[in-house]
Amino acid sequence: MPVTDQAFVTLATNDVYCHGALVLGQSLRNHKTSRRLAILITPQVSREMRAALRTIFDSVVDVKEIDSNDLVHLTLLKRLELGVTFTKLHCWTLTQYSKCVFMDADTLVLCNVDELFEREELSAAPDSGWPDCFNSGVFVFQPSLKTFKHLLQFASEHGSFDGGDQGLLNSFFSSWATKDINKHLPFIYNLSSSTVYTYAPAFQHFGKDTKVIHFLGPAKPWNYKYNPQTRTVTPNDSASVSENQLPFLELWWITYKSSVLPLLEKIQEPPIQQKEPERNNDEVTSESENPLINNSLPASTNTRYISESVVNTSCEFSAKNNMAVKKDECSLESDTVDPSKSITELSLQLVPLQTMNEFVSPVAEVTIQPEAKESSAEDERRKWEEGHIDYLGKDAFENIKKKLDAFLL
Repeated sequence: MPVTDQAFVTLATNDVYCHGALVLGQSLRNHKTSRRLAILITPQVSREMRAALRTIFDSVVDVKEIDSNDLVHLTLLKRLELGVTFTKLHCWTLTQYSKCVFMDADTLVLCNVDELFEREELSAAPDSGWPDCFNSGVFVFQPSLKTFKHLLQFASEHGSFDGGDQGLLNSFFSSWATKDINKHLPFIYNLSSSTVYTYAPAFQHFGKDTKVIHFLGPAKPWNYKYNPQTRTVTPNDSASVSENQLPFLELWWITYKSSVLPLLEKIQEPPIQQKEPERNNDEVTSESENPLINNSLPASTNTRYISESVVNTSCEFSAKNNMAVKKDECSLESDTVDPSKSITELSLQLVPLQTMNEFVSPVAEVTIQPEAKESSAEDERRKWEEGHIDYLGKDAFENIKKKLDAFLL
């Protein structure tokens, strides 16, 4: 029976992370959750992606981005992009729900996890890097404007020891490690797929019971390549893959290809009548602003989804490394399209929507990559003035030094 006053909540600050959110939402649907699904999005998310999100999520909530702007700690963490995870704090404003479970967009549900709603705030699993801290990729919380206000005030006064939401939340809920063991979720509710576990026997023994997999680290499932014919995942240029991680990446891609990709294809079809789509009643705009922390709005990612060859598939998915799971409990299997319904090969390149239908040719792999977009000198100057600097890309110190050397020589 549906429970309408409780919800699973996630966050997407650009179109790329929407791919992960769609897979997460679909995995929750596949495992028949009785709770509502809600997603927080920022203005950078495109109209097409918003339409896709509304087909899976019950509530799509617009919020303003909150960036920690903590370059020092983010550099120490080597994850400069995590400053915007402060936006996650908006989840406490969802007071239409009595209790929620937040899940990062790079998580994947392997079975029904509605029992998480039996826990109290703040319940979370230990972080694999420092177990006395919880990992903020999955946690149980109770929406409250009072808590939201206190979190913002705490962030303004104390900041975050890692520059992101996890450091802030661990400092704010500082008694988690010692006060109440009932608020310690078992590790199987937030298992990092990329971590090399030194206690191999424990991983083999308990790993088969995993309920939620978390693709921690800079390399996400959408950074890999997927072969739909062999249903295998291969590393991209900068993303390596471990033997333990491989079956979970394959499951993510199976879910994406069978459920999310057809949805995105349908939304990208040109409408018969060119009308502005009506706003969905479930889409909510939150005007709550952070008076204490800079609400920054970086440039849009402008992703044009996917490049894929769709072929006939079967529903089988076998986990490797003795990670097979009982089918009546948590399963590494995923609902896929009916094998009897053959799908013709289709290639959707990363091009503007109006030219999408011109490309129909077989390709060997599936990739999800943002479309490169040239910025004018004026746009670049404005981004710098607003503090939106691409520290890992064109604005990296090495690139700036090269420009200075070329200018001075």
